[in-house]
Amino acid sequence: MKRIGDVMSSLPNPKDARPSRGSVRIRNKDAVKCAICQDAGYLRANVPVGHPSFGRLFPCVCKQHEQDERRDEELRRLSNLDAFSNQTFETFDPDIQGMESAYEATLAFAQEPGHRWLFLSGPCGVGKTHLAVAIARYAVDWHRMSVYFAVVPDLLDHLRSTFDPNSGSAYDERFATIRNAPLLILDDLGTENATPWAKEKLYQIINHRYSEQMPTVITTNVDLSAKGKIDERIYSRIMDHRLTEHVDIEADDFRLAGDPRRVRRAQQRHR
Repeated sequence: MKRIGDVMSSLPNPKDARPSRGSVRIRNKDAVKCAICQDAGYLRANVPVGHPSFGRLFPCVCKQHEQDERRDEELRRLSNLDAFSNQTFETFDPDIQGMESAYEATLAFAQEPGHRWLFLSGPCGVGKTHLAVAIARYAVDWHRMSVYFAVVPDLLDHLRSTFDPNSGSAYDERFATIRNAPLLILDDLGTENATPWAKEKLYQIINHRYSEQMPTVITTNVDLSAKGKIDERIYSRIMDHRLTEHVDIEADDFRLAGDPRRVRRAQQRHR
C-alpha cells in the first residue's frame, strides 16, 4: 500500500488545472490571439461565492467583437442597401419646395443620431425613402454604425416566412438582431396588411426601441388624421415629442410626368 504522501505527490497540481482568468490554459503562447482569455472566448467573473455572477461565463472582448461582426454582416445582408447606391445626401436636391426642413432634419439626425427618433410623414414620391436611405448610408460610411433598413411590409413578410415553431432559437436570434440594431430605419409604416401575429411583432420591435431610446427612423405616407392606419400603441410612441422629431412634408410627387425636379449628383458639400 502506498503512503498518502506518495499518492498526493502523484496528483496534478490544482494550480495547473485552474483556468487562467476563467479561460482555458494554452501552453503555446505564441499562437494565442487574445491575451485576455487565451482564445477561450469567455471569462469567469472574479467574485466571491454567493455572488449572482459566481461561476458564470461572460464573453471576452474578442468574442464580443466577433459577435458584433457577425451581427453587422447579417444586418448588411438583410438591409440590401446596395440596391439604393445612388440615394445619398449628395444626390438629393435640398432646394425642392417643401423639402428644405426635411433635408435639414435628416442630415442633422445622420450627423448625430444620439438616443432619439426621426419621423418623416408625407405623400408618396416626395423623397422620404431617399432621405431615410441617405441616413443609413451616412451612418455606415461616417460613423461605422451598423444599420438595419427595411420596408415595413417586407419586414413583416420576412418575419412570418422565417418563423418556425420547431426551431425557435434561430428565429429568436434573428428577431433580437433586428430589434437591437444600433440604428433601425423602417420605411412605409402603415402600408402593411399583416396578420395579428406580425403586427404584434412590429409593436414589440418599436416598443423595445422606445423603452431603450435607441436611434430609430420611421417614414409613412398614410394620412395621420385617419384612425386605424397605424396601431394606436405604435402611434402613441412615435408621436412622443420627448423622443421624436416629427417632420410633416408638404410637397408634390416628383415621379409625376413634367416635374422639373432634378437630382444633384457628384456634390461633396457635406464631406
